[in-house]
Amino acid sequence: MSKRPVSNPLALAVLSCLWERPMYPYEMTTSMRERGKEDSIRLNFGSLYSVIKSLEKNGLIAVAQTEREGNRPERVVYEITDAGRREADEWLRELIDTPAKEYPAIETGLSLMAMLPPATVVELLEKRVERLDAEIASRGKQLTGEAAAVPELFMVEFHYKTAMLVAERAHLGQLAERIRNRSIEGFEMWEQLHALLAQGLSMADINTMVSAGDFGQEVADLLGQ
Repeated sequence: MSKRPVSNPLALAVLSCLWERPMYPYEMTTSMRERGKEDSIRLNFGSLYSVIKSLEKNGLIAVAQTEREGNRPERVVYEITDAGRREADEWLRELIDTPAKEYPAIETGLSLMAMLPPATVVELLEKRVERLDAEIASRGKQLTGEAAAVPELFMVEFHYKTAMLVAERAHLGQLAERIRNRSIEGFEMWEQLHALLAQGLSMADINTMVSAGDFGQEVADLLGQ
């Protein structure tokens, strides 16, 4: 991925708003929320002002005018520059075209789950599946009423997120079942490790036993030795 002068995804959302027309910050926030962009872009007013200042500093947006109504504070209206249009175009093309390595929290949890006993992991996975089921059902309800009339073009990220949740739910549900029925490869050494820990042995004790050859290679592999 290319190095961006302003890399916060919120910056691209700001450029998108100003690509349509000049706006002041509160108007940008309102526009993003009305269009449900909070589902795919982390949005808060404090970050917005910081992003706007960074975009302005890098010449991607500029002050179009200032407005004042009565005794209200002055409002600054921003517009996108030619450089900002080029940046938004290149950035959006790259996001759609080029896969990027991301680090979802669930991946971290799964990569280290051997630290917990198998039964505990099953319980946690099943709780997560229940939460995913609730979220998927909630998203389904959101597609009723006025939302049902919104053209698909403006709901693409919503459907993408739903598809990812459905896929995660299916995968984790199957994983929980495979751990429960002991069919996941390496289950026996995982179970043995936690049986020893439950007996009061420390990881230092177990590592010493592995080094002495008291466990097979599979347990050593599990402990990274």
